[in-house]
Amino acid sequence: MANHMTYEEFLDEVTTLITEKYDVADKGAIQMVMRAQEDEFFSGHDNDPKICTLDRAHEDARTVFKKYK
Repeated sequence: MANHMTYEEFLDEVTTLITEKYDVADKGAIQMVMRAQEDEFFSGHDNDPKICTLDRAHEDARTVFKKYK
């Protein structure tokens, strides 16, 4: 499954997955993703768009939720 997203689409997908999987309000999920961005969690994704896949979005949603909840 090599369907790559843009960096922005990827961040939107991670945010959506956090709201759906962990029953977090949109505002809370957005704040988690923004904090992860500030900590440069996604810096490699911006440099290598091949990382921005749906499978990776699921992994990153889980990681971001655990770290920033």
